[in-house]
Amino acid sequence: MVRDVRTVVRNLILAVIAWELSGVLISSAFCLGGDPSGAKRNIPVVHVTDLFRPPNDPDDHWDLACVYALAYRGEMDLRGIVIDSPPARKHNRAWNPDVQAVAQMNHLTGLTVPVAVGGAEPMHSREDTKAKVNPRELNGVRLIIQVLRESSEPVIINVTGHCRDVAIAGKRAPDLFAEKCAGVYLNAGTGSPNPELAIRLEYNVSLEPGAYAAIFDLPCPVYWMPCFEEVKPFSEQCVREYGTFYRFRQNEILPQLSERAQNYFGYMYARRNDSNWLRYLEGPKDEVLLNQQGSLFRNMWCTGGFLHVTGKTVTREGRIVSREVAGKEAIFVFDPIRVTCSDKGVTRWKPEKTAKDRYIFHVRDVATYQRAMTKAMKTILMDLP
Repeated sequence: MVRDVRTVVRNLILAVIAWELSGVLISSAFCLGGDPSGAKRNIPVVHVTDLFRPPNDPDDHWDLACVYALAYRGEMDLRGIVIDSPPARKHNRAWNPDVQAVAQMNHLTGLTVPVAVGGAEPMHSREDTKAKVNPRELNGVRLIIQVLRESSEPVIINVTGHCRDVAIAGKRAPDLFAEKCAGVYLNAGTGSPNPELAIRLEYNVSLEPGAYAAIFDLPCPVYWMPCFEEVKPFSEQCVREYGTFYRFRQNEILPQLSERAQNYFGYMYARRNDSNWLRYLEGPKDEVLLNQQGSLFRNMWCTGGFLHVTGKTVTREGRIVSREVAGKEAIFVFDPIRVTCSDKGVTRWKPEKTAKDRYIFHVRDVATYQRAMTKAMKTILMDLP
């Protein structure tokens, strides 16, 4: 009897030690910045997006649905949405930050994610902290800093639009970024290793080259996800090794989603500017509109990064699996690199096996990437209620 009691006590002590050590290992993975997303699930995330109504490009609404679906699945803790201020160009004056889409996703999933609209005033240089601006110009910056400061563990930041608010936040609070930012996933730029091809700027970079350059100055890991290898007309774009771009026909996914999720996309495609977002979400779906849109192709970029945040990747067959078990079947990886970015937004990079805080998205099988990513996105979105 005494021996049995001692055995139980010893096993309990060993279990406690193992649990404590696992916590240390998890914390170390975040603090060292080498792999912020493989350590545990439900990672704190801030999603920064150029989400407009009417849409500039509906890929942003697909991206928003993906991060909400992952949050609904319990694989990320979505702490905030920052929507870019619309670019100050004449043909963009009809655009408004689409806070209604965020309201729809919050209602659909039961989440209560706060949203802020970013500043409209561009950075004058990559060092600009916007020391003297109207407080409303810093709403997005304040939300980012608040989430970092209040989080008990390091936070991931997705950048899927221009880089202004994250760059300013990083310039204002570099020590906080060094301590609390587990990584910035930067969806912008061109990834060709050929310096001559990098001179032509991708759209997001062209909006504010200095802000884009400032992201590479941040004292935290940067997971660079170039949109393309080089800038070309969309009709000539295809899957390339160092670009995240892929496209899919929307009826491969839309008919498989819940009716409310289909209504979310329908409200966006209808380009409605009224306030009936809730009635539309809960009403009957517009079959004609959805069938029409389903026949069209949609260009996508950011999906792989969202999954990487959760510690997952996609196989050549399109299955979502842990990065630890994917091995050579992973359709994409992040390679360590050494990278510089000029004030004009022109990047230069080369492989660097010893790099610990700068990585580039690398498609390992261009022939199957598009099909695999489409299947993976369908898997994610089918979990929306």
